[in-house]
Amino acid sequence: MEELVATRDAFGEILLKLGEENKNLVVLTADLAESTRVKKFAEKFPERFFNMGIAEQNMMGVAAGLARCGKTVIATTFAIFASGRAWEQVRYSISHSYLNVKIVATHGGISVGEDGSSHQGTEDISLMRTIPGMKVIVPADGVETKKAIQAAIKVKGPVYIRLGRAKTPVIFKEDYPFQIGRGYIIRKGKDVSIFTCGIMLSQALKAEEKLKEEGISAEVINISTLKPLDEKIIIESAHSTGAVVTAEEHQIIGGLGSAVAETLGENYPVPLERIGIKDKFGESGKPEELFEKYQLTANDIYKAAKKAIGRKDEKK
Repeated sequence: MEELVATRDAFGEILLKLGEENKNLVVLTADLAESTRVKKFAEKFPERFFNMGIAEQNMMGVAAGLARCGKTVIATTFAIFASGRAWEQVRYSISHSYLNVKIVATHGGISVGEDGSSHQGTEDISLMRTIPGMKVIVPADGVETKKAIQAAIKVKGPVYIRLGRAKTPVIFKEDYPFQIGRGYIIRKGKDVSIFTCGIMLSQALKAEEKLKEEGISAEVINISTLKPLDEKIIIESAHSTGAVVTAEEHQIIGGLGSAVAETLGENYPVPLERIGIKDKFGESGKPEELFEKYQLTANDIYKAAKKAIGRKDEKK
């Protein structure tokens, strides 16, 4: 039976371990200790935990101040508030001075579900990618989440990590060699490249299986670090297959699809199809229903792959 784990739950688990290992680690939240899964850290290390209330802008300012004093700071809230309401403070107070603050944002994307568009962060990757010096990571499952959090704590400077609310399939084994700035080939293929991040990796793998049934060989690549982007793996895969699909649970503008398009446009243009939210706000509903409505399913990736391959064949 498929194991399901929410990436925010994996974050809560690894945070306890990091709290034991790193006495310099401080955690802040904007009145969301339970939802962001930092409650157990708060209970175990109360002297290193601060609930800043529903005041995300102030929380980022405090995080910057603590980092100035030599602390490693994790600031947590929902993706929509971390990237939107507090964007100016993240830019000026944290990133402009390259401070050691790790922004762990949960409830990214429309898989937030019934909470609706007010709580569904679908523009956050775009907003954080534009900030100079900000690293941006979107883990695919619980295993990668733990490794990403551990890696983020070790590197200097600001990091934005986007996590989800819903339970999603566990894809990786514990020996998965995560590294910031590196993409990973999950399935080798020769007909089309599928680049994906976050929970869309599980949809991409289902699409790969469906394509295989028709004799189509799809290469599936996990781009969990959107900044710094692994341009080398993108260009090499595009050279190999000649057709590309991107799949993300984010606005089609400014996220993974844009990053891949920028890279290919400057280096090796090939037919590209982008799966993402097409310039619309989310709405309330069950995650699986929203994925169908916003065309983020494995079947949508499958159809995009066929279209990209068809465009490649037309050029021959």
